[in-house]
Amino acid sequence: MNISAAQINNLKAAVTAGLKAMWRPPRMTCAEYADEHFYMSSESSYSEGKWKSLPFQVGILNAMGNDLITTLNVMKSARVGYTKMLMANASYKIEHKKRNVLIYQPRDKQAVSFMKKHVETAIRDIPVWRALAPWLGKKHKDSTLEDKMFSNGKTLMVRGGTAAANYREISTDDVIYDELAGFDESIEHEGNATGLGDTRVELSVFPKSIRGSTPKILGRCQMEKACSESPHHFHFYLPCPHCGELQRLKWGGKDEPFGIKWHGDDPKTAYYLCEHCACVIENKCLTAMQEHPDAKWICEKTGIWTRDFLAFFDSEGREIATPENIAIYIWSAYNPLSSWRKLVTDFYKAKDDKEKLQTFVNTKLGQPWDDDTGEKLEWEDLLRRREMYPDGKMPQRVVYLTAGVDTQDNRYEGRIWGWGANKEKWLIDRFILHGRPDDNELLGRVEDRLNRTYTRADGIILNIGIICWDTGGHYHDTVVSMSKRMGIQRVIPIFGAKTYGKPIANFPRKRNRKGVYLTEIGTDGAKEQLMSHLLIQPDPSVPKANAIHLPMDDSICDETELQQLTSERKIPQRRDGKIVYRWDNGNRRNEALDCFVYALAALYIAIERFGIDLEKLSLQAVSQESEPEPEHTQPKPKPQKTKSSESNGWLKTSGGGWL
Repeated sequence: MNISAAQINNLKAAVTAGLKAMWRPPRMTCAEYADEHFYMSSESSYSEGKWKSLPFQVGILNAMGNDLITTLNVMKSARVGYTKMLMANASYKIEHKKRNVLIYQPRDKQAVSFMKKHVETAIRDIPVWRALAPWLGKKHKDSTLEDKMFSNGKTLMVRGGTAAANYREISTDDVIYDELAGFDESIEHEGNATGLGDTRVELSVFPKSIRGSTPKILGRCQMEKACSESPHHFHFYLPCPHCGELQRLKWGGKDEPFGIKWHGDDPKTAYYLCEHCACVIENKCLTAMQEHPDAKWICEKTGIWTRDFLAFFDSEGREIATPENIAIYIWSAYNPLSSWRKLVTDFYKAKDDKEKLQTFVNTKLGQPWDDDTGEKLEWEDLLRRREMYPDGKMPQRVVYLTAGVDTQDNRYEGRIWGWGANKEKWLIDRFILHGRPDDNELLGRVEDRLNRTYTRADGIILNIGIICWDTGGHYHDTVVSMSKRMGIQRVIPIFGAKTYGKPIANFPRKRNRKGVYLTEIGTDGAKEQLMSHLLIQPDPSVPKANAIHLPMDDSICDETELQQLTSERKIPQRRDGKIVYRWDNGNRRNEALDCFVYALAALYIAIERFGIDLEKLSLQAVSQESEPEPEHTQPKPKPQKTKSSESNGWLKTSGGGWL
């Protein structure tokens, strides 16, 4: 049978029409789709034109598009392109994946403005999206200020977040909360926005909840709270162009050991200081660092990482299942279209005004504002109030000495503190001895320093009483041996409590299996106490309870010592839905503070377990001072020594006896 050309063409047309319903476009990631199709409209962009994803934006776009990530939280600064990424995601979901999208704005007026400024212009300027909108530019029932219904049967909805009615009778696949921190904490007393809105995606085959915002006040910020509920917190880690070590970008500051720095008061000199090698990283290196194959997003809580939010790996490099709920943190320093110089300039404009500084922290650093107005002590304040001790000797009010020893991998550091009535205290001495911690020669030098005696202004000689010595993890047995060598009731091996709220010194009733009194130290309580005491202005001539005196002697108390004493800050953390403050040194050196904590713990042990009474000893010192001087000074009698049944040494009291 002869078939005409017209019949063949008709057959092709019929087959094509039948197969058309089965055609699917090539699968694209959200970032690929944005680079292929998205366009930045003039009404809502600094520069109109075709979109090109910056390296840090690729991962965020893919997280928005990844169906296996069902809850995505993005805590961000301003000017990282987040709204553009939301619109690229909306186009990707509606046109490419055939999904419904619902976007919430904090207020109705914001919803209307968002629809006009961002949605309608995006539909107009993105050809593949415009092809689904035959009503574009016309009055039509499918195009309102709340809903845009497309020819493929999918809908984009935009609602204000203040009315509970806007969270009812809507079914969607994506629900997006733009600027979540601006929503009411309770929507007409029916619950928070995410709790109400997430019910709109429960029946979807591919449910997705996207929350993003610049944060506001810590503890009351809904964005911060949403992030805290995620088990995975991702930061973008970049390799240093000098040493290759990974690090996430941090603001830094004048007292921080790394981060964004500048010379003097000149923002034009801004650069980044690597936290690993302390090398200078110039702003022009930023793009190359982000494009480097070693750059990755790392969860600091779990150690899992990803390069693109499509494939995830554990800390050993093994591929793992995609986490369902994640939080991403991004801020201005990552945007190569901005500059670190501009950040420093903005900081100088804001630093002397609390409200402006809060705006800087929220919108530039992308961090919640800590509204805690508690007084913070700077090391310069301590430097100005150092005092001269009498003739290089201990002040008259010192009646007891304790020591704290910190164990490091290459040295021992020790501080000797003197104590008076009502826990008034004086820094008496400092030693920093380098060497291998288990080396006998080094241990002998430490022992010699701890066996020194110190002369008071009235001639009374005191030696060091209780000594708390940090076991330092790897050198536990070494410290135990020193406790036995110097006296187990004098040298107390210690370790820091892993949980907060423990006693400052939890001295055991019995020796452990190694024969020493291994003691747990509540470092948080000790630091809380010492930091509050540092705020007390001391008076060299008048006793003042809890005051801390520091000598004007650089060999004992120089700028480094004071910087270490003030190195820690209370950092807010969310625990069980509440904000709590934890002490953190931010990678600053803090050996002086640690030794102070240990010396305080030693005092608590001396008082609670060995009966040292500072008030009684102080009264004895006063009575000795008031006694008339003899015409001829007689040699002091040698004190009688009484050896303890569990000690290899003696504790000499300020009254001249031995404990």
